[in-house]
Amino acid sequence: MKKCNLKYILVEKKQINKFRSSYETLLNGDTFTVEHNDLVLFTLHWKNDEMNLMLSDRKEKHEKEKRKNGLSSDNNNEEKVEEHMDVRLKHCLAYVLHTSGTTGIPKIVRVPHECIVPNIQHFRILFNITQEDVLFLASPLTFDPSVVEIFLALSSGASLLIVPTSVRMLPSKLAAVLFSHHRVTVLQATPTLLRRFGAQLIKSTVLSASTSLRVLALGGEAFPSLTVLKSWRGEGNKTQIFNVYGITEVSSWATFYRIPEKILNSNLKCEMPVQLGFPLLGTVVEVRDTNGFTIQEGNGQVFLGGRNRVCFLDDEVRLPRGTMRATGDFVTVKDGEIFFLGRKDSQIKRHGKRLNIELVQRVAEELQYVESCAVTWYNQEKLILFMVSKDNLVKDYIFQELQRHLPSHAIPDELVLIDVLPFTSHGKIDVSELNKIYLNYINVKSECKLNGKEELWEKLQYLWKSILSLSEDLSKVPDESLFLNSGGDSLKSIRLLNEIEKLTGTSVPGLLEMILSSSILEIYNHILHTLFPDEDLTFSKSCATKRKLSDINQEEAGGKSLHQKSAMSLNCNSEIKAFVALSRGSQILSLNTTMSLTKLGHFPSVCSSDLMSQTDIQSLKSLSPPALTGKSENPSFVAIVPKEGKPVIEAEKMELRVRWRSDTGKCVDASPLVVIPAFDKSSATVYIGSHSHRMKAIDLYSGKVKWEQILGDRIESSACVSKCGNFIIVGCYDGLVYVLKSSTGEKYWIFTTEDAVKSSATMDPTTGLLYIGSHDQHAYALDIYKKKCVWKLKCGGTVFSSPCLSLIPHHVYFATLGGLLLAINPASGNRIWKHSCGKPLFSSPQCCLRYVCIGCVDGNFLCFTHLGEQVWQFSTSGPIFSSPCTSPSEQDVFFGSHDCFIYSCNMEGHLRWKFETTSRVYATPFVFHNQSHSNDRLLAAASTDGKLWIVDSQTGQLQSVYELPGEVFSSPVVWESMLIIGCRNNYVYCLDLLGGNKK
Repeated sequence: MKKCNLKYILVEKKQINKFRSSYETLLNGDTFTVEHNDLVLFTLHWKNDEMNLMLSDRKEKHEKEKRKNGLSSDNNNEEKVEEHMDVRLKHCLAYVLHTSGTTGIPKIVRVPHECIVPNIQHFRILFNITQEDVLFLASPLTFDPSVVEIFLALSSGASLLIVPTSVRMLPSKLAAVLFSHHRVTVLQATPTLLRRFGAQLIKSTVLSASTSLRVLALGGEAFPSLTVLKSWRGEGNKTQIFNVYGITEVSSWATFYRIPEKILNSNLKCEMPVQLGFPLLGTVVEVRDTNGFTIQEGNGQVFLGGRNRVCFLDDEVRLPRGTMRATGDFVTVKDGEIFFLGRKDSQIKRHGKRLNIELVQRVAEELQYVESCAVTWYNQEKLILFMVSKDNLVKDYIFQELQRHLPSHAIPDELVLIDVLPFTSHGKIDVSELNKIYLNYINVKSECKLNGKEELWEKLQYLWKSILSLSEDLSKVPDESLFLNSGGDSLKSIRLLNEIEKLTGTSVPGLLEMILSSSILEIYNHILHTLFPDEDLTFSKSCATKRKLSDINQEEAGGKSLHQKSAMSLNCNSEIKAFVALSRGSQILSLNTTMSLTKLGHFPSVCSSDLMSQTDIQSLKSLSPPALTGKSENPSFVAIVPKEGKPVIEAEKMELRVRWRSDTGKCVDASPLVVIPAFDKSSATVYIGSHSHRMKAIDLYSGKVKWEQILGDRIESSACVSKCGNFIIVGCYDGLVYVLKSSTGEKYWIFTTEDAVKSSATMDPTTGLLYIGSHDQHAYALDIYKKKCVWKLKCGGTVFSSPCLSLIPHHVYFATLGGLLLAINPASGNRIWKHSCGKPLFSSPQCCLRYVCIGCVDGNFLCFTHLGEQVWQFSTSGPIFSSPCTSPSEQDVFFGSHDCFIYSCNMEGHLRWKFETTSRVYATPFVFHNQSHSNDRLLAAASTDGKLWIVDSQTGQLQSVYELPGEVFSSPVVWESMLIIGCRNNYVYCLDLLGGNKK
């Protein structure tokens, strides 16, 4: 500080006392401060005696230097000053910083204005920066590229985006902030910082076709291989990508190279690394051999400098202009182009041969299933490859792939799978942290080995009891215990999966499906087969095996009802009913209603077999509900986050009262189906099942039970209505799909799958076919009139969620717990396309005219075209089990997350608002019209703690909240001013929505 006569300094608040005590003797008492967030700006006034001492010291050194160099005349002085840069000259320095020591010995670097300004000027022209641009401050202030980022923005009138460290540490959240919320156009970053997003997020968001990013400049580390770079780019991406290279000692960047579009779009594999390119303004680049001679071809070390591109290192005061600095970076020069080989300290000798460890990293990174990786030379004796894997593949497979691409002396000693690569504050790989990870890995590996199958069984039982909160007095979990029947749910199953894989130290393929559908004994045996694949393991299954289609005779399964002929003539139009059916997520099916409802004045004229959204029927005339009783609960504190991001408290504008409730005997996790006949609206019916095996038909207006049917097991599947309106279709835990007569509940047909059916059916109004999934990993198309399966497709994972139908194009979408989203031809059952989301999909897909959307347990909400191209991705802070719900205009999409928020995004993937609830949001929201104000669109949603939330769908402002006396996993359905929902206190509720008058 003394040497550069520092005037200003930023100090963290927590370091203020230490700062004052350390420099008290150097600072005048009139030092003043300006506070901002966690920093304090000090304006420094040096004490005269200290300053005089410092200036005297400089003068004495200068005189000695003059005498030493024989400078005896003023002319000589001026001549020499012109040929030298002197740190003592007024206004010479722009800033001072320390190098991190990541790529060499730490140094103090004092940077003159003359050295850094050319960088800023050249990049402003090179990147064509305008006031419309948004630049992200990716580098910390201790890393010199931050200076370029800051002054590129300031000198061009562009915007500079600065985000908190907490956001930087979460790649999915950072991607959402940069590319969804603030639409960053220019990003200068290290390859490590980019890799932290993960290949999938880079392709879908950072370098997608629709990205806001115009310029991506990567520097500070070795540039990724072209093969990897091309795999990161989404089809149609137009981002300009630059390789920038430089060292802090010649601050900041020295060369640039823009990757040609034809190379990025080429399908040919390119083995050569990316060239360093061309010198930046005022920069001189030389390659010298071991003898210090400049070479034009071959291998050598890079030297950087230039007349004004000179910085002062450590105690340097005066330097000749044009000083060249050794970089420690080795390159090869070929046909006048310079290619980076690696750093001097990356060269090791292993098995008697020279090896550049960056070669190992580059080859590993190009493997198909590798997300990102890093290599270290641990204790100068072991080559360790750290890898973030896309699919948690077994190590043997990775080693086999490396052996195919690397010489034997380059094969790593050990491969360590990690969740994310650690990096320094400067955005580079943190080698010291990797070494700590490896040390911990060795210790854990030695301490946590399973001592045989008996210990595995004991620990599995312990995990089972602790996650399910079972009594400690329970000495042994029964062999036939099923996870979901024992109080488990989807989120707990993910926890059990993670704990088992931590215990075993490896991924167990297909384990999640086993947890959700098999007994603890079957799960145990499945794990054994993974851990000990070569051993002859004895299975002692005491529980029933999965049902096969051939195991059960269709006639026997159905009982009497299957021997009876259909009560309706399938060819007789008189039996076809006109109706409107409402189900979760604002799904409305209007069938055969053209004449009848139009005549009644209830609906606008719509074509038969139209699929409608709730507010397409906004001209519907509502019946006034009768007098009601009951009172809404007081809401707890709720923070609403509007566009400005400031939490506000909104007063209630609507009241909810119980109209009726119906006891089902056990938990109600299924969502209601409401069917309204065209000619007799007063006979509208709610269809819903429960864990008690009971399927019920309840009068919507009175709550009177019309019929009740006992099925073979738990019911979590929501009901679906047939095209003719005469049948209700519902799946069951017993592996059966039941077709019941809508008027009586009588069993008409039963179809057998090979495992539990939790998926809800979807009906095709053009053909009448029913589509449904099963835990047997198959999708089915059923013709209930001919009582046959039209097609069956293996989906590559358990189908938990409900399929979604698109009429244009004619696709049916299925999602699996294996992470696959499938588009299937509804007529043939042929797969049109599939996309791997990487993590299980509990959310059901939802489609509109342009897109199909779905949530994933990794917290990402994904949007695709009907051709299977990912358009955008929005990240939340928790798993998404909630299914999407779109607005009537299809301009907005709503969904919930386990991070306790309800989200509203537009169809470009930008957040419109988010609303904080008091618990996880599992249920699917429902958009509906405010009956008191037909122009208002409201959103109903439920959190798992039993709260029902009514918010304005445009602003996210709270209108009302009501608390049910139990957990809620069911999704709400709204008709007129009535909301219907199931609760885990065994009841189905119908609540009236009252008021809603604007103040």
